[in-house]
Amino acid sequence: MELHILEHRVRVLSLARPGLWLYTHPLIKLLFLPRRSRGVRWGHSFLATAGSFLQMPPIGSEGLVLGAQGPTLRDCRRGCKFFSLTETPEDYTLMVDEEGFKELPPSEFLQVAEATWLVLNVSSHSGAAVQAAGVTKIARSVIAPLAEHHVSVLMLSTYQTDFILVREQDLSVVIHTLAQEFDIYREVGGEPVPVARDDSSNGFPRAQHGPSPTVHPIQSPENRFCVLTLDPETLPAIATTLIDVLFYSHSPPKEAASGGPGSSSITFFAFSLIEGYISIVMDAETQKKFPSDLLLTSSSGELWRMVRIGGQPLGFDECGIVAQIAGPLAAADISAYYISTFNFDHALKSQNGSRPLAVRPPCPWEPGG
Repeated sequence: MELHILEHRVRVLSLARPGLWLYTHPLIKLLFLPRRSRGVRWGHSFLATAGSFLQMPPIGSEGLVLGAQGPTLRDCRRGCKFFSLTETPEDYTLMVDEEGFKELPPSEFLQVAEATWLVLNVSSHSGAAVQAAGVTKIARSVIAPLAEHHVSVLMLSTYQTDFILVREQDLSVVIHTLAQEFDIYREVGGEPVPVARDDSSNGFPRAQHGPSPTVHPIQSPENRFCVLTLDPETLPAIATTLIDVLFYSHSPPKEAASGGPGSSSITFFAFSLIEGYISIVMDAETQKKFPSDLLLTSSSGELWRMVRIGGQPLGFDECGIVAQIAGPLAAADISAYYISTFNFDHALKSQNGSRPLAVRPPCPWEPGG
């Protein structure tokens, strides 16, 4: 298998719910400003309409916001390429690259994790094709070994693939730990460059057995969730619904009691736009608000049950949290998605039971194609 260290340098943030109004404008720009030149036409047209609805400043001809001081945003075509926004009962978790981070002004409502995170992606060869490996294989070959070497990880599963986030300062340990199992490449200028194994041991500390990881309480809300995608070219068609769901539909959910069996529902909505691919996780009731002919899922249309990990905020220093959940699922060969947020972790498994993990459903388009 191949392990790719992607070019994104990601910051992880928590946006408090009372401060959402302050960030609606920059978040909408990160959601909808085009990443490709052919998208400039609809991006400008959409934002001009949305701007009048949301009382946003006027949009210039190059996708810039115009004000008294002139253009205040960078050309949208050099914009954020790694963007993830997850709504939970507590807050909104943002995972954004450096360009996206520049769009988010500091305030009392925005909490930023200290570390910069690098993004790893695992792929396996299947004949001539390269396919996402899936959480099951990642748990066995990546997550568990990193936990043994005391490397803290965050996970972000999408419709298309699974991303593993590690602290930039831990990269040498990551490479040394995984070099025997993987062909490792680091993306430079969009091209994969092999990482020499001889260089991976420089300054590497020997693994030491630490205390056993904390066993965290879990909750299982009654919601059933969908994992979906859509063609980025059709994003304007769901824009108003997406804005309403993310920013204006805030009826208080009945939250599951801590440690309880999961007899109530929670708020959870995850949207990611990463390198041109869109992934959305929402509960089945929320899905009914969207046009059914635009959101795509697997042919079986399966629903997913959630396991929410943590009674108190988990923090970023503890190692082995993902391994505690992903490991047993991997041992049973159960299909799963895993999404880390600023305070808690969330695993999704098929409600069809112990269904063996299959490769992700193919996307019917390629970004830029």
